[in-house]
Amino acid sequence: MITIATPEAMHQLGIQLAAHLRAGDLVLVNGPLGAGKTVLAQGVGEGLGVMGITSPTFVISRVHKAAIPFIHVDAYRLVDSENPNLYVDDLDLDIANSITLIEWGGAESARLSEDRLEITIDRTEDIRTVDIKAVGPRWAGFLL
Repeated sequence: MITIATPEAMHQLGIQLAAHLRAGDLVLVNGPLGAGKTVLAQGVGEGLGVMGITSPTFVISRVHKAAIPFIHVDAYRLVDSENPNLYVDDLDLDIANSITLIEWGGAESARLSEDRLEITIDRTEDIRTVDIKAVGPRWAGFLL
């Protein structure tokens, strides 16, 4: 469990995380509204050399060009849909050749890869706690 006191610290955590990511990696980020999911994604993007990342809430996903493309998805609007699995599939994500980060990535997103990082951000007052769960052989023994 990592304690995060400021948005800058959340951003820095994203930069640190980016140093461990490679093509084909899937990162699912969950937490309540305002927890810092997009700030974490911005840090990951910066760590990958991508600036100007904004929340893709209304467009669902954005592909950012970098040495390894960075796909940033906000599945919030899909979660309440009748069949979120179909909608995630319709996004036609090139996960194998990209680094993919999905905000609000639940079970419908987890099935996209047996190897993934599942990040949960809990927000109480101004302090956030971040739990990173490594899933699958790719992430065996991973610690940040």
